[in-house]
Amino acid sequence: MSAPAIVENRTAKQAANGRSLSPLVLTMGDPAGIGPDITAQAWACRSEENLPPFAVVGDARLIASRAKALGLDVPTVRAKTPEEAYRVFGDALGVLHSELPVDVKAGQPNPSAASAVISAIEDAVAYVQSGKARAIVTNPINKKQLYDAGLPFPGHTEFLGALASPAGETFAPIMMLVSAELRVVPATVHIPLKDVPAALSRASIGQIIIGTARALDRCFAIAEPRIAVAGLNPHAGEDGAMGSEEAELIAPAIADAKASGIDVTGPHPADTLFAAQSRKTYDAAVAMYHDQALIPIKTLAFERAVNLTVGLPFVRTSPDHGTAYAIAGTGQASAVSLIEAIKLADRISARQMASPA
Repeated sequence: MSAPAIVENRTAKQAANGRSLSPLVLTMGDPAGIGPDITAQAWACRSEENLPPFAVVGDARLIASRAKALGLDVPTVRAKTPEEAYRVFGDALGVLHSELPVDVKAGQPNPSAASAVISAIEDAVAYVQSGKARAIVTNPINKKQLYDAGLPFPGHTEFLGALASPAGETFAPIMMLVSAELRVVPATVHIPLKDVPAALSRASIGQIIIGTARALDRCFAIAEPRIAVAGLNPHAGEDGAMGSEEAELIAPAIADAKASGIDVTGPHPADTLFAAQSRKTYDAAVAMYHDQALIPIKTLAFERAVNLTVGLPFVRTSPDHGTAYAIAGTGQASAVSLIEAIKLADRISARQMASPA
């Protein structure tokens, strides 16, 4: 099926359902990283991968020049609205133009571009909150560069949570890493390892378990999800010989979740929880800290894993990798994780549009 036919079919389905022509919206990410590369690559294989229409928030000149440097035939259009980007998607990549304040070269991060990176995220959220886009897919950012520019959040997840909560309602977003082999949620994310024990509490772990169960139902149609929870310490504390967090925090949180009707087990030793046989016993695992979650999924599905933010009033996914400055602009970057992120955002947002409750 050709790309225009894909767009026509999707347009007909949305029109039949009375929905506006709302695409996914991608952010450009760090302009010196591989975000522009993989975005152009994804559009170039839109027909082969049967991708839904998407728009890009970013600098149109950057996207076009990076595609040209990679030898990709990617016509770009400065779209005025996401709907316009939807309509041209079969023939061109619609860019919701946001001018970079400086020229940025591939592989050479420029702190002066940080404001544009932040604006792209804010604009993407505004589009989805207004109904002009139906989901957000974010390209990788340089967190340190954004911290230095004054962004008071440790990462995309926390920033998106703040943007989603301007009217007083507070959203507590949860990072879920997703692949065919594993779904895993870290209870703490972008904090130093030494700060993890103090950041954990019975209440916070319980909230993560409950949020994970809700996400499995809402995003993946798993009505009665099974959740396994990892311990913090080696051998899940070895009955207190290697730490007390399991007995004092994690086990009580699991008991609370069980009392609310959730099928949850643990705390399990993390060194066996992610083995193939163990993964058959649960639909998602809850880990206690960033690397305890990220190492297994990146080992199992380095190019295919997707970062899904749950607990927001909109769908957001991201490729599960960084800016990769060393290969930006070289053609060596793989767009597989971004393509998987686009597909996942499409599936989840389509399901939620069909069943908004």
